[in-house]
Amino acid sequence: MRLGVDFGTNRTVVAAADRGNYPLVSFDAPDGSTSDWFPSLVAVRGTERLYGWHAWEAQADDSWTVVRSIKRLLENAGPDSVLDLGEQHVKLTDLLHGFTRALQTALRETSNLRNTPGELLETVLGVPAHANSNQRFLTVDAFRAAGFHVLGVLNEPSAASIEFGHRQRQSKAGHETILVYDLGGGTFDASLVTLDENVHHVIASEGIPTIGGDDFDHILAELALEAAAIDAEQRDNLSAGAWFRLLEECRCKKEALNPNSRRIVVDLEHGHPDWTSIHVPVTEFYEAARPLVEETLAAAEELLSRHPGEFEALYITGGGSELPLVARVLRERFGRRVRRSAFTRSATAIGLAIQADQPETYRVSERLSRFFGVWREADSGRRIVFDPLFAKGVHLPSAGEPPLAIRRVYIPVHNVGHFRFLECSHRGADGAPNGEISLWDEIRFPFDPGLEDCPDLAKVDVTRSPAASLQSVEEVYECDSSGSIAVTISNRKNQYLREFRLARWSHDPKPVKPVQRRKKGAAS
Repeated sequence: MRLGVDFGTNRTVVAAADRGNYPLVSFDAPDGSTSDWFPSLVAVRGTERLYGWHAWEAQADDSWTVVRSIKRLLENAGPDSVLDLGEQHVKLTDLLHGFTRALQTALRETSNLRNTPGELLETVLGVPAHANSNQRFLTVDAFRAAGFHVLGVLNEPSAASIEFGHRQRQSKAGHETILVYDLGGGTFDASLVTLDENVHHVIASEGIPTIGGDDFDHILAELALEAAAIDAEQRDNLSAGAWFRLLEECRCKKEALNPNSRRIVVDLEHGHPDWTSIHVPVTEFYEAARPLVEETLAAAEELLSRHPGEFEALYITGGGSELPLVARVLRERFGRRVRRSAFTRSATAIGLAIQADQPETYRVSERLSRFFGVWREADSGRRIVFDPLFAKGVHLPSAGEPPLAIRRVYIPVHNVGHFRFLECSHRGADGAPNGEISLWDEIRFPFDPGLEDCPDLAKVDVTRSPAASLQSVEEVYECDSSGSIAVTISNRKNQYLREFRLARWSHDPKPVKPVQRRKKGAAS
């Protein structure tokens, strides 16, 4: 059984490959209803855990802490990161792995998926185009640990472009360039993609990891509380469960908006039994939300400015893009080229399922979304320079192809190699990293053979070493189809090596806090 899984901020959508068709998988909820999505929710109470629809039901019980947007928390997380829930800290990867196991159980036991016991669930996963390497690794690792056979990973806008090409270009010859505008529940991506027959070339991508439909919910909640004259102290005293229920009320009212809506009725009783309903003018809501939409537009326009030329269509996908304001702002800028997907919330999952089903028919030429490199000493240690190992925009291998490989060979001068890696969105004229910079964990390697068995190189002072200067060191970096990077460092003379999977792991991670509130009109 081949699937496309769009692990979303609020909703996880699964599409199945069924004899050339790609239907969405529907899930049974505990109340007997069915939906074509699975809630990306986790509920915590002491040592107890609930996931998906069971976590959804727990929102009515204040003894449970319901965690929204777990996907958003992965950006700054590593394997040992903990989630700060106030009275307790919970390992984030434990929750993520619990969620993926619950999803597999739901697919097999409470969905309309026709699978036999023990049948392999071969899956292509979607990740944000701007996702860093540890986000990609943590996502893939969680799905593999849950028993999914992960065939590959695609950037979400690239998957949407496959759905676009499959559905709209059956009878169209020649190539076509589209700008995929993907505003999801918690993240925004824009990708410029050229469709040439059945090969999709990703020209470039941009993303904002902190803007999505979630933020519109927060804005509406703040406006409603403000209109009801609920003061700051009362707002701050809302329990996590009450705040969750209020946000769900705002999400439902937001999703019910249409271009002719004039006011929004928010039932504040979801937050507190003594509060009543309040009316929020749609114009006021749009005015507060517009700065976030404008920020996504600015990112899309920056992408186009770096790659000038005509494109045939701006293709809108993602649940957050269903807000009528989004289409209005985009049409003001791009006119008649705007096309909204008929499957706004599911285009990515369908594209992933098509890729899982027809890997030889639809090929995606992905690119690395950030520069990746390491700081090195230059001029005999008198200055530090950035060595860009993998450049932003480099073509990634397709699933199943050998990884990209970069090799560095040199004679060291110090006893210990202290490697400090980073990702960055841009580089200055002098080659130095700038823009969005992500500092990664540091690794150490014994250049001096006398330190080969040292258990903790961090406690060894880095000094010039005559023994090290007699060695030959080789670094081999590999970047796979998902953008994950690993390095093998070896002392070629004394025949020892160490392997590292590179990402932003932290040995002393700060607790990650779930986003509870966002002020109206606040842009990241």
